[in-house]
Amino acid sequence: MAYHKVNADQRAQGHSPYLDNDDLQATALELEWDMEKELEEPGFDHFRLDGAVQHHLGNSQSPDLDLEPIQPSASPKGRFQRLQEDPDYISHYTRQAPKNNRCNFFQILKVFCTALIVFIFGIVIGYYSGKKCPSPPASPEPNNPHTYLEILKEIKAENIQQIYRDLLQFSREDDVDTAMKILVQWTSYGLEDVQLVNYSVLLDLPGSSSNTITLKNSGECFYPDGQQCNRGTKTLHSQDLLNSYAAYSAKGTLEAELVDIQYGTIEDLIRIQAITNVTKKIALLKLGQSPLLYKLSLLEDAGFGGVLLYVDPCDLPKTTDLADKAFMVSLNSGGDPSTPGYASIDGSYRQHRLNLTTLLVQPISAVLAKKLISVPENSVRKDRCVPLQLPSTEKKIISLNIQSVTTYRTISNVIGYLKGTVFPDRYVLIGSHHSSLNTSSGQEWASSTAIITAFIQALMLKVKRGWRPDRTIVFCSWGGTSFGNIGSYEWAEDLKRVLQRNVVAYVSLHNPVRGNSTLHPIASPSLQQLTAESQSFNCVEKTKCPGSNVSSVQIQGDSDYFINHLGVPAMQFSYEDINKSENSSFLSEALFPVHATKTEELDPSFKLHETIAKLTGQVTLQIANEPVLPFNALDIALEVQNSLKVFIGDKVDASQLLAVASQLRDTAELFQSDEMRPANDPKERAPIRVRMLNDVLQSLEKSFLVQQAPPGLYRIWILTFMDISKTFFQTHIHKVKVREIATRSKIFYSLISSRKTS
Repeated sequence: MAYHKVNADQRAQGHSPYLDNDDLQATALELEWDMEKELEEPGFDHFRLDGAVQHHLGNSQSPDLDLEPIQPSASPKGRFQRLQEDPDYISHYTRQAPKNNRCNFFQILKVFCTALIVFIFGIVIGYYSGKKCPSPPASPEPNNPHTYLEILKEIKAENIQQIYRDLLQFSREDDVDTAMKILVQWTSYGLEDVQLVNYSVLLDLPGSSSNTITLKNSGECFYPDGQQCNRGTKTLHSQDLLNSYAAYSAKGTLEAELVDIQYGTIEDLIRIQAITNVTKKIALLKLGQSPLLYKLSLLEDAGFGGVLLYVDPCDLPKTTDLADKAFMVSLNSGGDPSTPGYASIDGSYRQHRLNLTTLLVQPISAVLAKKLISVPENSVRKDRCVPLQLPSTEKKIISLNIQSVTTYRTISNVIGYLKGTVFPDRYVLIGSHHSSLNTSSGQEWASSTAIITAFIQALMLKVKRGWRPDRTIVFCSWGGTSFGNIGSYEWAEDLKRVLQRNVVAYVSLHNPVRGNSTLHPIASPSLQQLTAESQSFNCVEKTKCPGSNVSSVQIQGDSDYFINHLGVPAMQFSYEDINKSENSSFLSEALFPVHATKTEELDPSFKLHETIAKLTGQVTLQIANEPVLPFNALDIALEVQNSLKVFIGDKVDASQLLAVASQLRDTAELFQSDEMRPANDPKERAPIRVRMLNDVLQSLEKSFLVQQAPPGLYRIWILTFMDISKTFFQTHIHKVKVREIATRSKIFYSLISSRKTS
């Protein structure tokens, strides 16, 4: 190998144009190396440098460059390859990539583009195939009655009976323990979201000894059921004696004259006050005709000091035998008395009220009432019933002793949710109640809880197979019902804003089997048609299914807050032994002791329980699943018009109100035909239109809520009409509330009119 060094001086002398290129000059300088160093590398001893030394020695003085060609190298490593392996070498060339590397790059790029195209194509195919094959809906047959039948056929009398007997095993336990066992039972059937909600509330409990009534004329002392105080036979049903009291009554002793005021109507009070001064006297009052709290408010305003309550045997069905039994009543209009109008939660201000009235109130049996008014035994006729009445010429002085204990206790509600799929923010509530601190209601609560539990059991069997309701169903077991619906009031007050917006209906199971002769449905006006249609669904005997005989009287129990404060339509089915007398209304305010043996005597096969469970389940499923709420606006308008015609008549100052009612009916008829019918047609049904229509239907009865109502009466005045006498209306409602009634009717009219025009 022969290399020739070209230094800077030699380049200047020769001055070749080829070497004027700057890059070549720089390269030439960089390519100078020490040949001796290369010759010292291992493996190069056998290479020969031809004439290298001679050339260096013989031509060192020659000014001319010897441009002898460089001989090809025999080294296994080329010249530039060795240079590139030198760590100190920095190339100034921008050389083109080898051909084989360029081919590899294009192959990688081709593979990448192909994979990207396949990936995008796969996404497009997946998207359109997903649209063509949607997932099956959670509720495959939401409007098919066959779905309801599959659920309801799982409700069987023997299951309800077994649940009932299981509940009685812990009927004497604390309220919280009872509620916890109900929660465990509901959860075991598959109900996913079940909660225990506790509230600390003020309760008025019976004292350690029974209250007494002493007849001063003879010196005889009686217990509330008519037994004499000096007898040693108080052990029989002694707990019933303790529970024969009026919760939240005034405490103490009062000795005064007994005044018979019959049912305590305004006519009765006017008649009595024209005869005698009633201040601080004791009234002998019959239950019935109008709410107890309303009558007590009238007696308190009149100046009475005490009240003895009883139920006239003539107002009771012939099949019942309650003449020798006292009962319990609550003077609480609703909720915890220590937190009126707001929930009893941590941090709430408490008002420690020992009583809710200035009257000393004591319930007594009809047997004791007869003894107080000295009714002879031979005066009772078998062919007809003679109402009890104290002779006006006879004067009775009695001493009334009442004691009770006011204390804070914990009550519990059990709340279970079955979430809907289409309208999960709309709730259908179904409520029962459970044992509450050994009160006079006895085992009556077990029927209510057994029915709702059996319905949950049947419903969850369908849910496990993939079915879901369209609207959310909320199952409620309330505590503290016998003290004034405390559990339901506190829960609803705690969640008032949410419930006011989202609850569409309340289905009640309050005391479902009180007799065995007549099926007695009660419903708000907007639910009357649905309730009537559901009666023929399942009947034990055809004679017990009276067609469309649906009442609009007040529903007793825990539906009270939802009706009176939230304007929610409500309904319930129950079996009762009904007396057709108008005086028999509101007798259910008296809580007579009901024992397990009595319930099984009324319904030994539990077929009546099964009927109530299926009817209640049918209505609940329809409200929860129908795309358009099954409410009837026309029934409300007819109720308004008919009630006003009956109670107002042809009064001149009511002509404007009657005109509004007539206009309301016409608009409701158009609303039913122009809005409801198309919305119920699947071909014309639009989701947004259905949602707007349901919001209107949900708010129908809210339009008739008045700001204030007499104690014990509904705040929805169209329901109040069904429960009051014409005289009461003319003396109270007509004089005070006519303007507000007209306003509420106009609100209802504008509500459905705006929906119709939209």
